[in-house]
Amino acid sequence: MTPWVLLDSADVPGNGGELRLYQRGDEFSIKIAGRGELMNSRMHGSEDALAEQTCARLKGCANPRLLIGGLGMGFTLSAALQHVGEQGQVVVAELVPAVIEWNRGPLGEHAGYPVEDPRVTVHEGDVARIIKTEKKAYDAILLDVDNGPEGLTRKKNNWLYSMNGLICAYEALRPQGVLAVWSAGPAVDFLQRLRKVGFKVDEVRVRAHGNKGARHVIWFARRGA
Repeated sequence: MTPWVLLDSADVPGNGGELRLYQRGDEFSIKIAGRGELMNSRMHGSEDALAEQTCARLKGCANPRLLIGGLGMGFTLSAALQHVGEQGQVVVAELVPAVIEWNRGPLGEHAGYPVEDPRVTVHEGDVARIIKTEKKAYDAILLDVDNGPEGLTRKKNNWLYSMNGLICAYEALRPQGVLAVWSAGPAVDFLQRLRKVGFKVDEVRVRAHGNKGARHVIWFARRGA
């Protein structure tokens, strides 16, 4: 079997550990040192679904503006661009500068180099900062920064899934806007927090790779008027 080759590594700001980019043939993997694989270029069905099903919930919204937390391998961003229309806009926030460069380099071909699309604004920094400061600015916020509603890559991300974080996300959305959160598995307490903030929530299970692979969870939480 072809061995994995380490291409690059980068520290996650805020003592979040070390990300490592590996390649094996035409397959790529991003792992966090000591904690296993975060994502793989061959399994992105649930990342595609995150964007596709969010945009499906925005039907009738002309020229939507989206905020994506976590660039990853670019698949969520690429899928979003297929559905927002020519005048839509997508802001993607990525905390690790190297991940942005990986998407402009060896990873880009797999997702179609979405960071180069003129509809995209790449923000190098914490998505939480944007959510805290912008009000009624987005038709949808998509979060794919951890393996679920807890700070896996760094503890500071816990704020995003707290009551305070969810209230800020609610306020950053436009009326009838959607907060979509990807998770490797269910979390009853998080679902309850979403509803307590005032979101109307759908919990959807999706496959990691087509009709195969692990079942992941996406929460689609809609704010009111």
